[in-house]
Amino acid sequence: MSSPPGAAPAIEASALTKRFRSTVAVDGLTFSVPHGSVTGFLGPNGAGKTTTMRMLLGLAHPTSGSARVLGRPYEQLERPLAAVGAALETTGFHPGRTARSHLRVLCVEGGLPADRVDPVLERTGMSAFATVKVGEYSLGMRQRLAFASALLGDPSVLVLDEPANGLDPAGVAWLRGFLRRFADDGGAVLVSSHLLTEVAEVADRVVVIDRGKLLAEDSVDALVNAGGESVIVRTPDPDGLAAAVRDAGGSVEVGTDGALSIRAISIERVGELAASRGVVLHELRRDTATLEQAFLALTTPGMPG
Repeated sequence: MSSPPGAAPAIEASALTKRFRSTVAVDGLTFSVPHGSVTGFLGPNGAGKTTTMRMLLGLAHPTSGSARVLGRPYEQLERPLAAVGAALETTGFHPGRTARSHLRVLCVEGGLPADRVDPVLERTGMSAFATVKVGEYSLGMRQRLAFASALLGDPSVLVLDEPANGLDPAGVAWLRGFLRRFADDGGAVLVSSHLLTEVAEVADRVVVIDRGKLLAEDSVDALVNAGGESVIVRTPDPDGLAAAVRDAGGSVEVGTDGALSIRAISIERVGELAASRGVVLHELRRDTATLEQAFLALTTPGMPG
C-alpha cells in the first residue's frame, strides 16, 4: 500500500467551489492529503465538510475547481472501490438484510469477489453479527457496517465522515488504532469529526474550514503549538507574583477562578521569582494548548489565538 517517494498526494482539492443557487457551500478550497497520513477534516456545523467529501467522491459536481483522488477525478478511476473506501452515512442499509447479505450485494454491484465479505466482517469486529438483520443494529453497529463496506475493495484511501459517531469507548479505541495502522502502512485517511480529542490522538495533520473557506492546513503539532504554552499558578499572593513576573518581562492574566496564566517566561523562571519574593505557591504547572483550543481560536470570533 505504500507509495513511492515524491508521489502525488492521495487527495487534492484545487480551488474547489460549490454553489447551490445563491448559497456558496464551498468557496475556493485548496488542500491535499498525503499518503501515509491521517488528516482530520474539521469545521463547525455547516462549514462545507460533507459537501467537499461528496465532491471528492463524485457524488456532487463542483461549480468550479477540481477534486482528485490518486491523481484523477473519482469518476475516472478504473476500479474506484479498490482505490477509495468511503463512509459518509449510516442510513443506506436495507433493514431486512443481514450484514453479510448487505456486503455481498455491494460486492456484486462493485465487481468484487464475494470472498472479501468475511475478512472485512472480522476486521471490523462484526463477525458475530453477520447474520443479524441490520434493522436490529444499534447506531454503533451500523457505523461498523458502513466501515466494513468501505473496506471491501481493500482501498489505499479512506474518506470517512464522523466514523466514531455512535461507537462505544472500545469501538472508538479500535477505530483509532485501525486508522493509525492504515496510515502507517502507507494509506491515506481523510476523516471529519467533532470529537477533537480523538482527532488529536490519531491525526498527523488537520484541515480546518469554515463557511466553505480554508482557515488552516498544518500538522496537529504545529497548529496546537502556535497557541504557545502558558504557566498556571495559584498563590495566596497573586498581586506580588504578578508584579514580579511583569518586572521580568512576562505577561499575566487572572482567570475567573483567581489562577494566574503567565506567558513569555518559563515555568522554571516563575518558580525562581516566587522563591526570591517569598511567595507561597499552591499550584505551578505548564498549560499546553489543545487542538480544541486551537480550533476554537480559528473558528470563533473573539477567541484568543
